[in-house]
Amino acid sequence: MAKAKSAFVCTECGAEYRKWQGQCSSCQEWNTLSEVRLASARPGSGASGSGRAGYAGDHSRQIVDLGQVDLSEVPRLTSTFAEFDRVLGGGLVPGSAVLLGGNPGAGKSTLLLQTACKLAQQRRIVYVTGEESLSQVAMRAHRLQLPSQGLKMLAETSVETILAVAERENPEILVIDSIQTMHLEDIASAPGGVAQVRESAAALTRFAKQTNTVLLLVGHVTKDGTLAGPKVLEHMIDASLLLEGGADSRFRTLRGQKNRFGAVNELGVFAMLEQGLKEVKNPSAIFLSRQEEQAPGSLVMVVWEGTRPILVEVQALVDESALGNPRRVAVGVDQNRLAMLLAVLNRHGGLFTGDQDVFLNVVGGVKVLETSADLAVLLAVVSSLQNRALPRELVVFGEVGLSGEIRPVPSGQERITEAAKHGFQRAIVPRANAPKQPPKGMEVIAVDKLSDALEAL
Repeated sequence: MAKAKSAFVCTECGAEYRKWQGQCSSCQEWNTLSEVRLASARPGSGASGSGRAGYAGDHSRQIVDLGQVDLSEVPRLTSTFAEFDRVLGGGLVPGSAVLLGGNPGAGKSTLLLQTACKLAQQRRIVYVTGEESLSQVAMRAHRLQLPSQGLKMLAETSVETILAVAERENPEILVIDSIQTMHLEDIASAPGGVAQVRESAAALTRFAKQTNTVLLLVGHVTKDGTLAGPKVLEHMIDASLLLEGGADSRFRTLRGQKNRFGAVNELGVFAMLEQGLKEVKNPSAIFLSRQEEQAPGSLVMVVWEGTRPILVEVQALVDESALGNPRRVAVGVDQNRLAMLLAVLNRHGGLFTGDQDVFLNVVGGVKVLETSADLAVLLAVVSSLQNRALPRELVVFGEVGLSGEIRPVPSGQERITEAAKHGFQRAIVPRANAPKQPPKGMEVIAVDKLSDALEAL
């Protein structure tokens, strides 16, 4: 049977279909199928990959027993940024493909240019720019006062040309800025389309695996904040990182969404300065810039991000609703979980908020993904509801169950120790997380139920 000339790929899940249809049968999403023109499978085609099998050699076709695989530590290359290395899981792994996404102006190109310029003093790096000219990149490097000697630049969008140059230069790190501007001559579609993004990333990733080169890709994001392009792109790469931060904020957060060589819940914090991105050694200090006078509804909680605790402030505002359906607005936490916690507060805390508008915000733009913020959220809501400020030296963490019990959270001792380092003197924690010997100068209040926490206030 002859190979199909085109296929239809779902941009959400990557499922392929021979005909167009309104709804994807795999993920049940509507109007997500895009036509992909397939290249003919002739020898030497860059899209098929048959012409580049020579990179790996014959050893890739040998069968090896799993017990005979060498378990020695894979050497990692430092990115010169401790926060970047933390999110990567310890550094750049040779032969890996890393996708860095973010909104326009977040600092993706700035971060990679700073990394490339510093590493180029000791390692072979090729920086490929498809969106900017060489003079624009040079002006940015001069403005950021970066060492420009040693970094090899290439302004090109053809993947075939890039692979030919990379094969000749044999770099240790290859930077592609950005994958949406790359194109293969065998694919009859415009750059940035589903077919071009998928096949270009596949060809570059195949080269990186076969030559043991670190591949760094810059990716655009859609309106809803997800990485643009087909979903299969996330399956081909080894690490997917997202650089977040609004244009009105000087701080940027780097979070791992996928990482085959480390944890995916690590968080790196950077500050955007005139000299580019600068890593923040102590993220808790920037998230705790509070007012001198304590206001009702403000409370500090300890969240766990990857391998370290971070202290952040949560603010709640409860006001009488003028609408028939009171609003529940949450920024930084799950809005559905806020509604559930308010129901628990009504049933097991005796405080009714059904006729009140509840607004919740996590200061600093941090997104809290774990359940250890439950108790702090409820106590902040109670503080605003009763218009009574909580003690400034109080810190809270703990998960709240549907029956009103306070459940323990991981790494409770480390959270309490981090709070004590920042001068907090009181802590309300789950009883299972209470240490036998609390830190000097800190009073730890262990609670079992929500009612116990309300009494402790």
